[in-house]
Amino acid sequence: MHRRTSPTALSNKRQAEIIKAVRTKGSCSIIDLANELNVSDETIRRNVKVLAAQGLIDKVRGGVMMPNALSEPAFPLRMNECKDAKQKIAAHIANSINDGDSLILDNGSTTAFIANALTGHHNLFVVTNSVVIANILAIQPGNRVFMAGGELRNHDGGAFGPEALEFVKNFEVKCAIFSSAAIHPEKGFLVHHLCEAEFARAIIERSERTLVAADSSKFGRKAPLRLCDSSQVDELITEAAPTQNLAQMLDVNNIKTTIVP
Repeated sequence: MHRRTSPTALSNKRQAEIIKAVRTKGSCSIIDLANELNVSDETIRRNVKVLAAQGLIDKVRGGVMMPNALSEPAFPLRMNECKDAKQKIAAHIANSINDGDSLILDNGSTTAFIANALTGHHNLFVVTNSVVIANILAIQPGNRVFMAGGELRNHDGGAFGPEALEFVKNFEVKCAIFSSAAIHPEKGFLVHHLCEAEFARAIIERSERTLVAADSSKFGRKAPLRLCDSSQVDELITEAAPTQNLAQMLDVNNIKTTIVP
């Protein structure tokens, strides 16, 4: 006689499998978990809701991660971190952009500094998912600024999700500029949230060149999600020389490194 496994036992087993997957990878999308565990998205969401209520994992848009895993400071605090370095990087990038250029900027703190450095430019064509950047550049003479739609995150005013991803598909621009929470010799360019990685990958597909603007405090750090394949980045702009291991990773992926004095 075979014993039937109770729904509770099945649910507990599945929740244990979810926690194990998230611990192993740092974060997982709902779709990946459903495929890995061979169940429906709804089953994963139902179990994730229970685990999140118990504080065992954190829900993020489209996925889950370990609670407080390598979380980053709030946006106003990040604007004050390494401020001099970010201003130098921003000034260099602004000098490389001509009036009338088209570009996409993500919602990082460094890209906000870049937006400020671009206020002397005219007739820019700018796509962004950042309320901060849109406010800075929309009022400059001749600029055309396009703001991605969707729900805004309360800690930084960034728009993410399906609406933002569909929105950027309308554009083809000369340059995409985005930030990175961490740059690791083995893992490459990393961020804290799945939606940030999804947006970065979407804008890479819409641009001729892709630049990462990141100060040296990001070197060697870790974050749970890979921003993109490192080979998709054309240039890193920073203010200090990368470590030997990091320089090797950049060289292997044919990434130009510009060190701003």
